Amino acid sequence: MLVHVEAVGQVADGRATVRVRSEVGVAAAFWCGDPTGVGREHHVEWTVEEDVAWGGNTRPATSFSPGVDEEEGGRIVFRGRLGLTGDGGATLEGAGTHILFDLADPPPSAAVGGAWVEISVERNSVSLWPYLL
Repeated sequence: MLVHVEAVGQVADGRATVRVRSEVGVAAAFWCGDPTGVGREHHVEWTVEEDVAWGGNTRPATSFSPGVDEEEGGRIVFRGRLGLTGDGGATLEGAGTHILFDLADPPPSAAVGGAWVEISVERNSVSLWPYLL
């Protein structure tokens, strides 16, 4: 996903927090790239250290288009199509990118595979890694 990265600040452990703007929304996350990359556009990989918990942080989407938004309380909501990998994992596909997740117990029904969902995660669990095409 191509995003524009803007500086926000640093947290106590020294990690940089950035605001990313993309065609599907805006959110703040930890930046794992070179500090000189802030202020520019990058293709990024989203890493989320929170499991998909159906009925908890994951629910059917109210809109059928990809999205990333910030919620009150420091959470980020990702919206896309849920794919179940069959090995205890899941992917969220939206806007040409895939975000990998682990599944919390109990896993969702296989019937939700391919469904549009919203996954709400703590902002502190989200990191961005730049890469070159």
